[in-house]
Amino acid sequence: MNDVNIKVRLILDKDGEVLLLLQKKKLGGNFTLVGGNVEMVESAKEALIRESKEEAGLELKPEDLELVHVLYKRTSDNRHRVTLYFKATAWGGNIRAKEPEKFKDAAWHPITALPINTSVTVRHVLNEYFQGRMYSEFKK
Repeated sequence: MNDVNIKVRLILDKDGEVLLLLQKKKLGGNFTLVGGNVEMVESAKEALIRESKEEAGLELKPEDLELVHVLYKRTSDNRHRVTLYFKATAWGGNIRAKEPEKFKDAAWHPITALPINTSVTVRHVLNEYFQGRMYSEFKK
């Protein structure tokens, strides 16, 4: 079934703040979470560890990742997307936006006062996560 896309995202929160990446304008210009696609040769945790290093300089270990939310979404081209959201209980590295062609910045933002241009999907998921809900569906 090639109409299903599996993604992973990282919810990294500390002291009431969450780590967000600011996309370049050509990619939407919104704040988003670290993460990306799960490649055919890797597991979900492996994909998140790779994406976190590539995008934000984060060093993660599989044993420090905990699944905290699953989002089902129907894309605009009528495909299925499942995104697995993990939180990290420990991490290392020098946090920064490492893909300048995609992101302007990586920074911590208060959970209670997200930037106005935080993507609607990220807002939805963070709300679900902080309400303790493990699963949600998102429709535009």
